[in-house]
Amino acid sequence: MGCNSYLEVLNPEQKKAVVHEGSPLLILAGAGSGKTRVITTKIAYLIAEKYIDPYSILAVTFTKKAANEMKERAVALEPRAEYAQIRTFHSWGAYFLRKYATDAGVDKNFTVYDDDDMVTLVTKAVPSLSKQQASLAAHKISLAKDYCYTPESEDLYKISEDPSFRDIYDAYEKRLRETGNVDFGDLILLPYLILKNNDFVRHEQHRRYRVIMVDEYQDSNVAQFKLLHALSGVDEDSGSYVCVVGDDDQSIYKFRGADIHNILNFQNEFPDTTLVRLETNYRSSAEILACADSVVKNNEGRLGKTLVSARGKGKIPTLVFLPTQDDETQFCAEIIGQAHEKGTPYSDWAILYRTNAQSLGFESEFLHRKIPYTIVGSLKFYEREEVKDILAWISLIANPRDEIAFRRIVNKPARGIGNTSQEKIIASSVGQSFLEGWKNVKLSKKCTESLSNFCESVNECLIMLSDESSEKLSKFIESVVKKSGLEEHYAVQDEIAGTQKISNLQELINSAVLYPCSMQGLLDFMDHIQLDKTLESENENSSQKDCVTLITLHNTKGLEFSRVIITGMESGIFPREDKSGEELEEERRLFYVGITRAQNELYLTSCGLRRLYGRTNYMSPSPFLSEIDKNLVRVIGEKPSSFACENSEAVAIAKKYRKGVCVYHDDYGHGQIVHAHFSEEGEYVISVKFSTGAVAKFMPQYQSGSLLVED
Repeated sequence: MGCNSYLEVLNPEQKKAVVHEGSPLLILAGAGSGKTRVITTKIAYLIAEKYIDPYSILAVTFTKKAANEMKERAVALEPRAEYAQIRTFHSWGAYFLRKYATDAGVDKNFTVYDDDDMVTLVTKAVPSLSKQQASLAAHKISLAKDYCYTPESEDLYKISEDPSFRDIYDAYEKRLRETGNVDFGDLILLPYLILKNNDFVRHEQHRRYRVIMVDEYQDSNVAQFKLLHALSGVDEDSGSYVCVVGDDDQSIYKFRGADIHNILNFQNEFPDTTLVRLETNYRSSAEILACADSVVKNNEGRLGKTLVSARGKGKIPTLVFLPTQDDETQFCAEIIGQAHEKGTPYSDWAILYRTNAQSLGFESEFLHRKIPYTIVGSLKFYEREEVKDILAWISLIANPRDEIAFRRIVNKPARGIGNTSQEKIIASSVGQSFLEGWKNVKLSKKCTESLSNFCESVNECLIMLSDESSEKLSKFIESVVKKSGLEEHYAVQDEIAGTQKISNLQELINSAVLYPCSMQGLLDFMDHIQLDKTLESENENSSQKDCVTLITLHNTKGLEFSRVIITGMESGIFPREDKSGEELEEERRLFYVGITRAQNELYLTSCGLRRLYGRTNYMSPSPFLSEIDKNLVRVIGEKPSSFACENSEAVAIAKKYRKGVCVYHDDYGHGQIVHAHFSEEGEYVISVKFSTGAVAKFMPQYQSGSLLVED
């Protein structure tokens, strides 16, 4: 295909981005706007038309899959693109470090340590740390490297205020350098430090790379920005041509270290930048895009763009208010089932939710209705490690002779009860409870003490199962989660790895609220779970490929579906209750990402009641729903009085007096809004914590004279 041919298929804004040259270029690529086509065409164009040596082109992205796709498409347009450096950021970092191993102080044949290797090395460097402490320290070391902080950095306190962290980090680094190996963070940090401190290497790299391109720039962290800045030589005469492609409205990975300010401040950091907006969307109908725009435009931290649908008009999105979460799962199952009866494939549908734990209700409903489904980016609910652990606990409580359950949990978290001790206990417990049989075995003092404590915890939980109890079984499951030690065990994992294991345990607790806190209630609960697991097995054996997709909003990035249902649109679920300021803006961007996955149909569901923390809670609609223009959606179900979709005054008040905002009250003084919600009567209510320590509730619409927002 000739150059003119592949330029002809581009729209004007895409072509402008491809042929641009000279000053730095920021391509603000909206969802579904063909950014991969633009960046691959630009690589081909530079080689074929501008006679740029492919050897001098570096194009980086964040995943191996994206890098491979970029290379394949560029080579298809221009075979000489084969010789360009098209890599992931970290792959290029490894390539650079092998070339300059001596300057980096590493072995040229280094291996890259993963998270587990880092934990092991931390324990070797600082033997006084426990495994959990070492895991947390390793996580913080990785975070420090993402911000380009070394053990000597003055700003290291921003990662950890623990005064011992600097010494732990320093000891780890010395041990790591002694091995000659590197960790994942080094693949960005060390190249940056070499370029910063070694003039010869820096100038050599400037001569090598005449063009540097970065895809998905909104996902870059501080270290990656600094590496790009140093590698490009933007402040020097020998600087490279820099082109970055990204979407500030799709920056949703702050928990992984991504910094939206990299893209927002690009024009300041790279003077004379040309900004090209790709605003023609080839994925979604106009109505879906209008819905997305009405939400994301409420963010202050954005460069701004408005997507226009190349497909024209379609079906208006539907906002569905439902009484309970069970009604939500049934509604989803029914519309999917009805559409399937009319010939719509199951694979047209995707159900999106904020956390993995929300999959349980849909899994159970779909299994009973024989609707095939697949979960993307996660195991099915009952296959998740933490859920299997608690199910093993309750299985042992119900049947103290359950060997499989006993083996799984007796030494988790670690209690010093190893395999040898377990074998002795099992051998001596034939025909009786393991909780009693262990007493017949001669064990070490530590093992005996651990087993005694373990059995005491089991018995304490067992006592709760009383036929006279007025409690729900959820109270019992919650007690098991705590007494087992697994709550603390998995809370640490969540903090280190950003997982949602505690949320999954909480959802298991919630699912037990329908059963009485008795042994019969426990057995009925276990029978229900076993039935679901049996149906799940039958579903898998059918080899069904036409499936509904169940997926978290974060995992939808880069995907598209014909029909999308975004569920759990309630305050406290989405957005999460602890979000304010920039974090709330990221939640809003996450909603925007979810909306723009839909091609043809979009549904938003919100429940009035939801099981949370082992009890049934009244819920308020997500504030994001109030931001959608009432003319952009059709509403099904009984609209809650707290829903402010039609009340522009209430929406304005909610925006002004949102959580995190500092206020001044004539009587109380200075304070900060710590909670905000719409009451069942539709009144907007805020809770303010004042500098005096006092906490007071107000309805801002009636306090305009005495409650002022501070700048």
